[in-house]
Amino acid sequence: MIAELGQFALILAFAVALAQSVLTFIGLRTADPAIHGFARAGSIAQFVLMLTAFACLTVLFAVSDFSALVVAENSHTDKPFLYKLTGVWGNHEGSMLLWGLILTAYTAALALSAKPVEARLVSLTFAVQSLVTAAFTAFLLFTSNPFARLWPSPLNGQDLNPLLQDPGLASHPPMLYAGYVGFSITFSFAVAALIEGRVDARWARIVRPWALAAWSFLTVGIALGAAWAYYELGWGGWWAWDPVENASLMPWLAGTAFIHSLRVMEKRDTLKAWTILLALMTFSLSLAGTFLVRSGVLTSVHAFAVDPERGVFILGILIAVIGGSLALYGLRASHLKPTGVFSEVSRESTLLINNLFIGAACALVFFGTFYPLFITTVSDETITVGAPFFNATFNPMMGVLFILVPVSGMLAWKRGKLKPVLRKLMPALVAALAAGVLALWIADRTQIAGALGTALAVWVGIGVLTDIAQRLKLGDIPLKASLSRAINLPLGIWGMAVAHFGLAITVFAITGVSAWKQETSAFLMPGQSLQIAGYTVELDDVRRFDGANYVAEEGRFAISRGQRDLGELVAERRFYPVRQMSTTESAIRTRGTGDLYISFGEPSRERGWPVHVYIYPFAMWLWIGSAILTLGGVLSIADRGRRALTARKAVDSAGTVREASA
Repeated sequence: MIAELGQFALILAFAVALAQSVLTFIGLRTADPAIHGFARAGSIAQFVLMLTAFACLTVLFAVSDFSALVVAENSHTDKPFLYKLTGVWGNHEGSMLLWGLILTAYTAALALSAKPVEARLVSLTFAVQSLVTAAFTAFLLFTSNPFARLWPSPLNGQDLNPLLQDPGLASHPPMLYAGYVGFSITFSFAVAALIEGRVDARWARIVRPWALAAWSFLTVGIALGAAWAYYELGWGGWWAWDPVENASLMPWLAGTAFIHSLRVMEKRDTLKAWTILLALMTFSLSLAGTFLVRSGVLTSVHAFAVDPERGVFILGILIAVIGGSLALYGLRASHLKPTGVFSEVSRESTLLINNLFIGAACALVFFGTFYPLFITTVSDETITVGAPFFNATFNPMMGVLFILVPVSGMLAWKRGKLKPVLRKLMPALVAALAAGVLALWIADRTQIAGALGTALAVWVGIGVLTDIAQRLKLGDIPLKASLSRAINLPLGIWGMAVAHFGLAITVFAITGVSAWKQETSAFLMPGQSLQIAGYTVELDDVRRFDGANYVAEEGRFAISRGQRDLGELVAERRFYPVRQMSTTESAIRTRGTGDLYISFGEPSRERGWPVHVYIYPFAMWLWIGSAILTLGGVLSIADRGRRALTARKAVDSAGTVREASA
């Protein structure tokens, strides 16, 4: 009965989304004022129905109802309850239902927050958004039904992929989807603006908080996925330029360019055509990533679908969304004329260059990801585009972009002066050069890339601090006055500074982990040890025990450095009988200067257990930098909220004055 209720809710959600979209377009064409209220109510109804369907699927997993096909294929009675719940989206059907739920959640959030003054634009946005919702609910109903029954039902299920039975990967998909799907709102706003024929600074102000929210969620989702790969896969690989990883990086890059372009449009009412194009392409890249992961063209822990029919359906959605939006853009682009002008040396110019570099980097990742798939499709040849290609092309492009970051933040709008900015940034340049030379001298003189990465990180970090110091007039006015300026500084500026500083920390960590990692391995028996970077890692004991739905070997390692005893680390090797799969639970000693990382594998009777030990310098700063980067986005969103509240108070105050005068 629960499955049938969920199925019914899903059918109603499809019907409401389709009806709302069609009727809203008709109502706006006939100028019926009632259509605005209908559009808002329909948006909330879609969310309630999708939430009902998702709740029904969650109940099916929670009670282990194996008469539901998706539960039988992805759950087991012995599985911990947490992973019974997260198993809801640990499969193709459930993950796409989660996608649909988040899609309608964004639409409902817009319905609850939209202002009446923008009723027509918002109603058009609802109509476009509902078309996307209808397409994805149709995909669920016709090719990926999460409520399909299995008769006769088995006594037990096939368990969830062991790699997905982890807190990190349990939280990774919802955050990633919140980012992917969040760009649907900005896409719908862009299409609505093209239909309406009105793209201006006010449109940018409305759209930018949604873009920042989606970008922030996507940043968190990518960081969680990288962290999971780091500690779960057994070799510390947090990024490998895998096509699935690239599928999330492409919309993140396009989204980064988009929020910068929105800032220019909001401030100077220019770059209109480019901003709209970025809005369309960012969500299109999110859909392309969905096609890549969910179509079955890849074999991956993330790629659940193997049915070609599903891939064709998603491809159809992709063609309709990209083709339809670009056709509309082609018809309307000539009307997107900018009103703001700016000189070659200005913040607008540097942000435009920023956009071009990010766009080129995104195109590079797209080519490196899809070209091998294209070659495999049209011929029998199989090629691989991996880390060497991206490291040789993408990284230098990003390096040039990072040089511009501090300069851009300090240049004036419309017309800036480069020499005073460079003079103010001279301490940052000196610090960057010193850091690069020091890194080359201390760490590894053969790692030029490590020295360059360190120099760039310091350049961006010190440059951001210099910018803030200039805004607060530190040293030029009394400290109390500087603190007052800090309090009154718009949160948007703090958001920019925090995000850029987080970027500097992330670049520094990436440099340390990539350029200066060390590794060694050996077969060890209990009592034997190995040496790495001054550490002694001794295998004390190996114990076997039974987990909830797995059996494990637990390796206990005594860690010392010189005469100092640094305690014990415990690594595991787990075997899941139902799935006949093994996983690695690494042991990690985390410090600010770096991680000591240990994993061990299947033993050899004669030689012992294979033990792999790695040193990853500054690894923890990857996650700290990502968190600071996200905080910058959150602060920028909060700035919009504070401005709206201030404006509302001003309106209320003016109304009170008028009433008193009357």
